[in-house]
Amino acid sequence: MAPNDSAQITGGNDETGDLPAGRRRAARYVVPVAVAGVAAATIGLVPALAASGDPDLPKITAAQLIEKMAASDTERLSGTVKITTDLGIPSLGGLGGSAAGALAPKGGADSGGKDGGSAAEPTGKLMELASGEHTLRVATDGPDKQRLSILDSAAEYSLIHNAGEVWAYDSSSNQAYHAKAPAGADSGKLGVSGKSGKDQAVPKELPATPQDFAREALKAAGDTTSVTVDGTARIAGRDAYQLVIKPKQAGSTIGSVKVAVDSKTGTPLKFTLLPSSGGKAVIDVGFTKVDFSRPAASTFTFTPPKGAKVTEADESKAAGKDQAHKAPKDAKELGSEPNVIGEGWTSVVQLNTGAKVPTAAASKDMPAEARQFMDALGDKVKGKFGSGTVYKTRLVNALMTDDGKVFVGAVTKDALVKAANEAK
Repeated sequence: MAPNDSAQITGGNDETGDLPAGRRRAARYVVPVAVAGVAAATIGLVPALAASGDPDLPKITAAQLIEKMAASDTERLSGTVKITTDLGIPSLGGLGGSAAGALAPKGGADSGGKDGGSAAEPTGKLMELASGEHTLRVATDGPDKQRLSILDSAAEYSLIHNAGEVWAYDSSSNQAYHAKAPAGADSGKLGVSGKSGKDQAVPKELPATPQDFAREALKAAGDTTSVTVDGTARIAGRDAYQLVIKPKQAGSTIGSVKVAVDSKTGTPLKFTLLPSSGGKAVIDVGFTKVDFSRPAASTFTFTPPKGAKVTEADESKAAGKDQAHKAPKDAKELGSEPNVIGEGWTSVVQLNTGAKVPTAAASKDMPAEARQFMDALGDKVKGKFGSGTVYKTRLVNALMTDDGKVFVGAVTKDALVKAANEAK
């Protein structure tokens, strides 16, 4: 029989064991922001993974399974990850250059190869992973060596980190992008860059495997969350336990999160996020093949092919330097401490940008793809706060008021309006 031993984690003492008080407190504020960050950056990964029956494994409690994950020392692996993301938004495949370039300063790092930029720069390219289906090939050998490749029928995009050197290469355009990881930078992720956001040459963190997503989801283990073990599964040829994380609160767009955990290593093999509205998964990422032996050293070496255009990160930043200095003074408010309304899964983050919502006349200057994307998301709303627009996905929703306030969270439209009214 497959185990079905479940226990709720409520922050008290029960058969699951005690969780650190700091984790419970942090969960009230971090979880929705973390989930929003993951979704916005990104990336929903999803495999059509075949399960060949439920393996018979020893029973385990939720707390024991979480501790097994926390104690996992897996640093070396390689494999294939299947990805599908369904945020309920138009495809972003054509926005990597046009929309990103329109929203970034002219000549900046996100210009998709125009005005000094490069088609190989990660920021624009990785937008494509926020929608549709993708296949990734991943490899890691400790904190200093990682490689991620996005495969399609006619081309391949690779992002390689090796001992402080970061390379990205887009075979379709034969363009490469090179950056150095500053001394002291967090080198545990693909896309490593400097500590300060303004110094980032590539995205600071690139969620690309079930481990990355599970790490964020487990921050939810607090008073507002139920965590259970619900059976077993066979993932990528490995026996795994199924950990299920559910919000206890109403108003969240998240219905449940399921993490398949390798029974031997404690490594997450599959991550699935289901919306509270029902239907297919919003995010579903997992291995179809996985190997826990050390990848070949050649996996992490890269030399630009003959004739490839190589862009250095410093050159790309310099191209947009003049425009960056022209940012309005009140832009510094974007970096101010956000106001968190509510707690747990229904927390809403409030930011005061001071920027007015673009008028219809201004929006006509946007690229057609970007304008279509924005129009597809927006719903006009009114309340005690005034009026504004809710930009919605199946996971993260944001209310932008006409006077420049932003309310964002993994909550419903009604919950956003309520939060804005309470903050007024």
